[in-house]
Amino acid sequence: MREGLLPATVATVLELSTSGDKARALTELLGEVFDPTETAISSFEVEEGVTTLSLNAPWKVEIYFAHHPDEEAVRDLLRPIVGDGIDSTPFTTVNQQDWVATSLDGLKPVRAGRVLVHGAHDRDTVRVNDVAIEIEAALAFGTGHHGTTAGCLLALDAELKKRRPRRGLDVGTGTGILALALAKQIKRKVVAGDIDAIAVEVSAHNARLNHAPHALDLYVAPGLRHAKADRPGHFDLIFANILAGPLRRLAPALARALSPDGTLILSGLLAMDVPGVIAAYRHQGVALASRSLREGWATLVMKKGGAAQRPRRPV
Repeated sequence: MREGLLPATVATVLELSTSGDKARALTELLGEVFDPTETAISSFEVEEGVTTLSLNAPWKVEIYFAHHPDEEAVRDLLRPIVGDGIDSTPFTTVNQQDWVATSLDGLKPVRAGRVLVHGAHDRDTVRVNDVAIEIEAALAFGTGHHGTTAGCLLALDAELKKRRPRRGLDVGTGTGILALALAKQIKRKVVAGDIDAIAVEVSAHNARLNHAPHALDLYVAPGLRHAKADRPGHFDLIFANILAGPLRRLAPALARALSPDGTLILSGLLAMDVPGVIAAYRHQGVALASRSLREGWATLVMKKGGAAQRPRRPV
């Protein structure tokens, strides 16, 4: 799964029906191979109302290309996972204007605690005490409608009922929705970064759209490889809503940036990814506090105080 920003233009869409285990393999492969500024990937369980992951249940994988790809090269890449059925799976050409209209269809307000994520066409649904975040419907990815984003927002709501964070970080911010939700509620600037420069531009635009132009301290870099984010023990609340592979690789950096009493909210995980991710963070002294499952996607709330980091073997 790559939950995040659609390319600025969508020229082609490839839709695949497969099983849960193959969906995970596809999204991890595509997330590593394709340029995130040119391609977006989403996978989700087709059956509604399912709360537990079934490897044999029908899943759908959608790949959005900013430009029409080399179809044969993509088929060759995917064939080892999905088999020869990929040869008869069509690539669909999308008209940009039609894509925006399609994105608007069915984009209903999403509520997670006090936070209400909505489009301009639903401003009248905002209540007095809502923490409203308006996202343009054309940017349908990262609007809170995916289980991972909604799971993070609900975890944030639960955290704010216990304490008030002072220094927040959102790694892989996408449209900036999580950082904005935090900044609006703690009334403090939140550091937010993404490897995708376009995503950072969109986050800045969304901050202005939501009358909070100075709410986000943005950076462009992979992970925490920026002076704004690479601050040991500084952040008492960190979001990372990305793929399982990058989450495991980022474990040392995220643990180092987390304050001793801080909270780390991780998502972008299929249920089968959870044990490996928990193990990676326990080795960095960060333990699982709670977990939730929404639409087949897991959200983990982590705290300092797990197993000690394993000593390195002498070379």
